[in-house]
Amino acid sequence: MNKFIPTPSRSVLELGFFTVHFYALCILLGIAAAIWLTQRRYAHLGGQKDEIGDFAIVVVPMGIIGGRMYHVISSPGEYFGAGGSPLDALKIWEGGLGIWGAILIGALAGFVFFRVKKRSLSFSFLADAIAPALAIAQGIGRFGNWFNGELFGRPTTLPWALEIPAAKRGSGFSEFATFHPTFLYEAIWCFAIATLMIYLPYFKRVAGSGSVFLFYVASYCLGRLAIEIIRIDEANQFLGQRINVWVAGSIFIISSTSLIMRRRANRKLL
Repeated sequence: MNKFIPTPSRSVLELGFFTVHFYALCILLGIAAAIWLTQRRYAHLGGQKDEIGDFAIVVVPMGIIGGRMYHVISSPGEYFGAGGSPLDALKIWEGGLGIWGAILIGALAGFVFFRVKKRSLSFSFLADAIAPALAIAQGIGRFGNWFNGELFGRPTTLPWALEIPAAKRGSGFSEFATFHPTFLYEAIWCFAIATLMIYLPYFKRVAGSGSVFLFYVASYCLGRLAIEIIRIDEANQFLGQRINVWVAGSIFIISSTSLIMRRRANRKLL
């Protein structure tokens, strides 16, 4: 008997005139979990947890916009190429949020928000509070890709392989039935680094505030780099590699170097 992870047969739930897309539901569940955890961590650091609610009202929409912008810019043919529809760029529930754009635009919005309205803690403390929450939100959100039957890896017959319907296998892979479940790999990786950040706050002690966030960025990019290498969905490339491979690798180098430099500078002050 073959063992594999089946792709859900439905990605939406029809409730009369209202349609629930499971991808969007996973994103919303991830956001809710992130807000709850950030409030607890922010309060533990000495901040007023009510401030996180105001923060989320600004940052969450901007993060979603940034994530969608990155996806559309990095995959323009899907929306502006032959057979594409620009209006499809607005259909977030169908999948397509680039984490790089979400973090960049969300962080910029959060930084401005903290500058305009004085808060009980500095932005670097907020970054440390939100880091594991972001990883958990990403892990939950990845299950939306499972419901959509998308973003899977190379063909494999491993016991945890993901069965993909024939219509979604892509050009050149119609003869294969099961693939690497990259959504699951990334979810597990995100939950693992979130656990490390929550229960092993080593980096904050040795490198100061803001270092937990740097660890999140570096560790996530390292895992994402490995995952991108085995993904087979269509993507724009540069010098024979997927754009996201270059992005993940570059951000990993920058963030890990920054973390090492902060650690060295902090140790000199001790």
